Amino acid sequence: MLYFRMAVILVVSLYTSRMILKYLGVHDFGIYNVVGGVTSLMTIVNTAMTIATNRYLTYHVGKGDAERLHKTFCITFTIYIYLCLFFLLIAETLGLWFLNSQLNIPSDRMVAANWIYQFTIISVINSLLVNPYNAAIVAHEHMGVYAYVSLLEYALKLGTVLCLPLIPMDSLIVYGALHLMVMVLITMVYRVYCYRKFPECRFRYYKDPRMFREILSYSAWNLFGSGAAAAKGAGVNILLNVFFSPAVNAARGIAEQVNGAVNMFFSNFIFAVRPQITKYYAQDNIVEMFKLVIRSTKFSWYLILLCSMPVIIEAPVLIQLWLGQLPDYVIVFTRLTILISAINSISSPMMTVAHATGRIKLYQFLVGTLQILIVPAVYIGLKLGGSPIAAYLISMSIDIFALVTRLWIVKRLIPSFDILDYSRKVFIPILMVTPIAALLPVLSHILLSQSLLHTVITIAISVLSALVSIYFVGLDKMERSYVVGLVRSKFFHK
Repeated sequence: MLYFRMAVILVVSLYTSRMILKYLGVHDFGIYNVVGGVTSLMTIVNTAMTIATNRYLTYHVGKGDAERLHKTFCITFTIYIYLCLFFLLIAETLGLWFLNSQLNIPSDRMVAANWIYQFTIISVINSLLVNPYNAAIVAHEHMGVYAYVSLLEYALKLGTVLCLPLIPMDSLIVYGALHLMVMVLITMVYRVYCYRKFPECRFRYYKDPRMFREILSYSAWNLFGSGAAAAKGAGVNILLNVFFSPAVNAARGIAEQVNGAVNMFFSNFIFAVRPQITKYYAQDNIVEMFKLVIRSTKFSWYLILLCSMPVIIEAPVLIQLWLGQLPDYVIVFTRLTILISAINSISSPMMTVAHATGRIKLYQFLVGTLQILIVPAVYIGLKLGGSPIAAYLISMSIDIFALVTRLWIVKRLIPSFDILDYSRKVFIPILMVTPIAALLPVLSHILLSQSLLHTVITIAISVLSALVSIYFVGLDKMERSYVVGLVRSKFFHK
């Protein structure tokens, strides 16, 4: 259901982006994006709180403690209310001043820009207040809801774009207002669903200072981790700009877009797995939890291998078709970015285990510090004469060290965790499957000339080679039996 949701979002987003640009024009489209960017820093805080809310609600669903679950929902909702009030104060003072005095917006579009800014503020508050409800849906693993509501959401978003030429008013203001109306409506759908399905989603005020401080402390350490990741991304981007040229930043941006599309396949899978890991921990079922961690880690790598190998091998032709040109460094940046994401995908289930324990101070401090250290390490590398590629190689090296650090931290948090058994069951299959799967498509790429037909052939060989290698080499006997049973039940069930 999550993959179906992703396909709908991808197709509709590509079309609506093109239509918005057409109806708004380049300048108004730019104003819409830059004004919305004024509030983008709030996403870091929102991410930290979302992780905390998901963890605590999922944990108590796993425990089966209805009273504690209700109290957790209400306290997290209260924190979100305080967060919204703080955001509103900053946005309507400092943010409003920044919009009207520091941004480069034509004077004849300032009124429209201020309207968009107010719509954005309401939209951010709306998205903050719906997070506890979304966390409840994730905790109960009602993932199909996201698919169905996404169909409605993106159908409405498409409708708002198609309405723009029909309404004889300022298109930028009309689009902002219609977009806000869609977001509020979707929020109401989620709230009504949760109110009817989950008893804990009926708000009442609880005064529990200890739990309040516990959730805030957990969120604060998550904020450190999220901030470190954001600082790493922004810092490396700035350093590439300082040492080289904007063209290098453009190549990095293109690589990130390609990587984002590939990562959607992995993120949907791990999104569905996380609540199960947390529930196993809440139920003290550590053995089953680590079985799931091992399988989900392997499958995460296999999914990225399946989706990314054709892109990595045929990147020159695919990016040429997409952009009509091949900027310098874009091919190597794309390949390295995807590889770094694949390495980090191995860490994701382990990150969930650390979060499930609730004891994340050591985890966030060490891993966050490693993320921040990437920036000075890249600076030193570039200062010594390294090429832009050096920035990626340094980042990859530290990410590998961070993976080892995560394993050590989980061992400290859960002493029964067997690192050697984990390595044997995860790293050996991965290291065997990857070169075997890549052999035939790489040979196809080398032997066939570059053309659209040969690219299609190589992509087909990549997918087939990956599937065969994963099934026969990457899965154990029990996993192969499960896959066969699943295929039979889905496609050959009478």
